[in-house]
Amino acid sequence: MGNGTSIGRVRGLGSAHSGAHHWLVQRFSAIGNLVLGLWLIISLITLPDYDFKTVREWISGGIPATAMALLVVSAFWHARLGIQVLIEDYVHEHANKFACMALLNLSVFAGAAFGLFSIVRLALGAA
Repeated sequence: MGNGTSIGRVRGLGSAHSGAHHWLVQRFSAIGNLVLGLWLIISLITLPDYDFKTVREWISGGIPATAMALLVVSAFWHARLGIQVLIEDYVHEHANKFACMALLNLSVFAGAAFGLFSIVRLALGAA
């Protein structure tokens, strides 16, 4: 039961067994983004002032710096998963698909690295 028809199994038709995992990871990262985004909004609303010194003192704490780092990683990971689906669906030539995926991976890695570097720099007090 659930394996399809005999000819379908022979031809290899059916699930590739990776789409469900990709879908779940995208949903879990969306939930993480929602929770961390709400935390960020509430944290910023409760700050007494929005000048650089106040925000730097706030983010230099262990919990805010860690949560901001998690938000950066989760947001870039979620964006990468979504754009990957677009590339897979709408870029049909293999060379172009490879180039788009390579550019996507490089840009997401660079953006996340810059975000994490900025958080670490603020958290350690360098201004």
